[in-house]
Order: sequence, then structure tokens, then C-alpha cells
Amino acid sequence: MEILKRPILTEKVVKMNEKSVYGFVVDLKANKIQIKKAVEETYGVNVDAVRTIIVAGKRKVRFTKSGVAQGRKPKIKKAIVQLAAGEILDFYSEA
Repeated sequence: MEILKRPILTEKVVKMNEKSVYGFVVDLKANKIQIKKAVEETYGVNVDAVRTIIVAGKRKVRFTKSGVAQGRKPKIKKAIVQLAAGEILDFYSEA
């Protein structure tokens, strides 16, 4: 099971990066302990706290020639990770 799927790079989260707070989209079945361990192993940093959020999938409706097509986007789980003081993650480095 891949715990960390991708980092969240929205304006709100990038602003929180100044305070050593980062966001990730994670696996739905992952718990806080697994997320903390995955971040520490992947990026080599110390994690102070992990907060999780499950975001419900939005309902989508399309009007087509053959009628109305309805469906849902999948739900996702986000993790907000607080790093130890003075530590940073750099997602834009070329290394």
C-alpha cells in the first residue's frame, strides 16, 4: 500500500509551508502513525503532528444526447503534517 500519493500544492497549503506545515493526499486506509512514518522515511524529517481529513466526493451530472449521466468523484483523504521546528520540505528541488 502506497501511503503518500502526492503533495497538496494549493495557495492555502503553500502559505502554511512557512510555518513548517505541509499537506499530502494519502491512502484512505492509512492511519496517522503510518502517515508519520512514511513522511519521515521519504523526506528524512522529524514530524511533530499529523491531522487527517476525509473529503467526500462531489456529485457530478452531465447532460448528454442520450439523457442525464450521473456519478460521483471518489472520496480522498488529506493529511496535514506539522514538522519539527526549523525543518522544511522542498518539493521543487531538482535533486
